[in-house]
Amino acid sequence: MSLLVFGKTGQVATELAARAPDAVFLGRAEADLSQPEACAAAIAAHRPWAVINAAAYTAVDRAEEEEALAHVVNADAPGAMARACAVAGIPLIHISTDYVFDGSGETPRATTDPVAPQNAYGRSKLAGEQAIAQAGGAYAILRTSWVFSAHGANFLKTMLRLSESRDALNIVDDQIGGPTPAADIAAACLAMAEQMRADADKTGIYHFSGAPDVSWKEFAETIFAMAGREVAVGGIPTADYPTPAARPLNSRLDCALTETVFGIARPDWRMGVGSVLKDLGVTSA
Repeated sequence: MSLLVFGKTGQVATELAARAPDAVFLGRAEADLSQPEACAAAIAAHRPWAVINAAAYTAVDRAEEEEALAHVVNADAPGAMARACAVAGIPLIHISTDYVFDGSGETPRATTDPVAPQNAYGRSKLAGEQAIAQAGGAYAILRTSWVFSAHGANFLKTMLRLSESRDALNIVDDQIGGPTPAADIAAACLAMAEQMRADADKTGIYHFSGAPDVSWKEFAETIFAMAGREVAVGGIPTADYPTPAARPLNSRLDCALTETVFGIARPDWRMGVGSVLKDLGVTSA
């Protein structure tokens, strides 16, 4: 029996492959999440000891126009996976998002806080959480935020690209959250899968984000400082940077339960930045 991972080229899936080379990874060609029953069939065919869903519809702004597709991929497919896992008696580890909350206030959100997503992407991810919980099997839903790595498209790589041609940037400074290295999310998912293999009572919703909480502006300033890039960073409010999908001002997550139950502490995202810069061949200051 092997570990089965949905996702192959995304940020977390790529980091999972580096840490679990013996796992089976299913990309879109092998299991298209727009066809939920194909995902369930894949679980039945591979007969894994656990499933990690590291695939999702993540185009937050485009989801405003493609909410039906986002719902299929982020809700219907995970629900089908969860039902198949329940039948097989194996745990499902599923990655979710802080976007299930309304993004208000300044207090880190606990797993038990009321949910009220403010955009289509958040609604699709919340529906996925609900479908998994209703399936009746063992699961760990891991809500995270502000994912970055050396792979794919993310804020860190965008900042490095812009620093090649700009010596000044205005960055949103009223959205606060915890940047989270994809490598640490992958490690957390693997640890949770192993523990849930032995103890299904750990089923539930958990939070995991990097520390300390910062604004996007502060995140950018740290990236430039560590990369040795001289870029002046000005702060602007969210209102000055409109996007099709509403963004939460408060992305802080209370991660205490994850440490209590699984022994997994919040990672220092600054260490993650250093690792990513090294992977990208960027000389740190």
